[in-house]
Amino acid sequence: MIFDYDTLKVIWWGFVGILLIGFALTNGFDFGVGMWLPFLGKDDMERRVIINVIGPTWEGNQTWFIAAGGCMFAAWPLVYAAAFSGFYVALMLLLFALFFRPVGFDYRSKLADTRWRTAWDWGLFTGGFVPPLIFGIAFGNLLQGVPFHYDDTMRMEYTGSFFGLFNPFGLLAGVLGVSMLAMHGATYLYQKTDDVIAGRARKAAMAAGALTLLAFGAAGVWVATGMEGFRIVSMPPVDSAFMPTAKVVERGVGAWMDNYTRWPLTIAFPVLGLLGAALAVLLCAARRSLPAFLASGVSVASILLTAGAAMFPFIMPSSLSPGNGLTAWDAVASHKSLGVMFWVIVVMLPIVVVYTSWVYSIMRGKVTAAHIRENEHESY
Repeated sequence: MIFDYDTLKVIWWGFVGILLIGFALTNGFDFGVGMWLPFLGKDDMERRVIINVIGPTWEGNQTWFIAAGGCMFAAWPLVYAAAFSGFYVALMLLLFALFFRPVGFDYRSKLADTRWRTAWDWGLFTGGFVPPLIFGIAFGNLLQGVPFHYDDTMRMEYTGSFFGLFNPFGLLAGVLGVSMLAMHGATYLYQKTDDVIAGRARKAAMAAGALTLLAFGAAGVWVATGMEGFRIVSMPPVDSAFMPTAKVVERGVGAWMDNYTRWPLTIAFPVLGLLGAALAVLLCAARRSLPAFLASGVSVASILLTAGAAMFPFIMPSSLSPGNGLTAWDAVASHKSLGVMFWVIVVMLPIVVVYTSWVYSIMRGKVTAAHIRENEHESY
């Protein structure tokens, strides 16, 4: 193998993080635009303009979601199994919400009936609002620890419930997930439209950006001063293959801040998360649409990096039995599997990035009502 086992474990942490950030940045503004659809479009043509802002590219953006899920299954099989066991109802709700997107895009304009189209508009809203809410709540619960443990035969037992996910911090993280992608979607809509829709999107982006600042700031204070985090006390060598139960983990208030002390440069992540959201608001106020969208993207990526930097190497901590929590050291596939998949990612990820960039270069420019009328049979 070209890399040692411990090096590959860290590399795959980075790969999954890159794919999740790519998903948040591309699907993120898709979700955000869907959230704003019923509110920023005041008539059918305005709503068609909004839909066609993301219509040509949303399917390609799903690539990041599929790739992230596939890599998680391949690289972290224990995490994949634990997540689908513990968060089964939430993940099914997520998938059902996502169903509204393809059928909503394809069927909304099939009938020129107000009630039909309004129903699909709210379906697209659901497909845009529910996933960020669930992802945010999931991250909030990961930071608190998930109630699961392994028995003597290494069978996982989850003792939580669906409604237990809706705890105060989980809901705050859900608000953050919704607000940051609502900000990202609104800045994208502001960049891609003109006239009254752009004006409404600008105001929406400013409101969502302000809420993102408040939610992210409050979550940061809570994690730093009022929440018990997790830290590894002892474990087998990181370059070996060992069971999750072979380590000792302790809980303590402020433990999630350890990595920021260990690697001071990581403090740039929360700073950029706050600064990006603040700049998005200020740039929208100054009517600078493209810089506002870029600042929003910096904020979204940095917020995810903030959570990742705090939790490393934990992926799914256990609140029930801390030593059973899953980490980048003990939840991974074999050395050979990680090595083979490394080359798959090295080859395929640049192709996805280049192709995505090419598509957006082709689809650049603003979407207008005149464009929709001129391309009636090609537009959603």
